[in-house]
This record gives sequence, structure tokens and C-alpha cells, in this order.
Amino acid sequence: MTILNKDTLAIIMVGTTHVIDMGGKSAFLHYENADSAHMLLPDGTRFHGVWTLLDDGYKVDWTDGPSGAWKLHHTPGAIDYVDATGATRGRISRIDFGDSARLAV
Repeated sequence: MTILNKDTLAIIMVGTTHVIDMGGKSAFLHYENADSAHMLLPDGTRFHGVWTLLDDGYKVDWTDGPSGAWKLHHTPGAIDYVDATGATRGRISRIDFGDSARLAV
């Protein structure tokens, strides 16, 4: 596995929406710009917050929600979201340019 670095993350995150496969259900994460993010979980829960790129991942502080640090691990044909404990929490099924899930509204 390769942990994606800050430069790579900036390219695949800022201005995009990640569709994350979480065990057969999809979560949507929209990185609106370099500091504002929006998330829709499979159960319908929505969060809006502030995110910051780190050298080897990113951290996010959701308004009225949890804070956390994440890494994206690349293997051939896949990119996985990994939490601070090292547990894989989901796999990117696609990356859309823009706010394809209309999360920033």
C-alpha cells in the first residue's frame, strides 16, 4: 500500500466529490475548496465542516459532529479511506468533478 501524499491529495480532492463504498452502501464526500467539506452518510446523516490537508492525509472537523484524521491508501486499482487507528473504512468507487451529490447546498 502507498499512502497518498499532500500533493496527490490536493489533485484528487479539492473541487471533487468522492463516492465511497461502505460495505455495499455509498457515502458522498464533497471537498468544496481547500477548507470546506460536506458529507452524506448512507443513513442520510449530513455533515458540513472544515478540512485541512496534512503531509500524509487530512483532518476534518465537522460542525456538530466528530473530528478525525484520515489517510488514503492506494493499491493497484483501488484507493481506500483509512482512519486514525489504521482501519479501512471504505473504498472510493468513483471521483466526480464538482458537487455531483449537491452537498454544499
